[in-house]
Amino acid sequence: MEENKGSISNASSYAEIGEYWDSHDLAENWDETRPVDMQVNLESSVIYFAVEKALAEKLRAAAKSHGVSPETLLNVWVQEHVASETPSK
Repeated sequence: MEENKGSISNASSYAEIGEYWDSHDLAENWDETRPVDMQVNLESSVIYFAVEKALAEKLRAAAKSHGVSPETLLNVWVQEHVASETPSK
């Protein structure tokens, strides 16, 4: 993460920023904000894969018990599996 100048949350990572704003309201800090110009690239880099319905239902249940979205849980699990399959140098 780039150096954050004037951050309301005083966070050092995107995860910490998210945690801060999960428990704070912008109205509490409105006087500390300023207008900014920014550009957003809305191009998607998502690739979809078919998953059997029964497996998708199990994934949804597991994700709910972990408190995350099915997409997040699936990505974590696939990343872990791919990492374990990659031969170490």
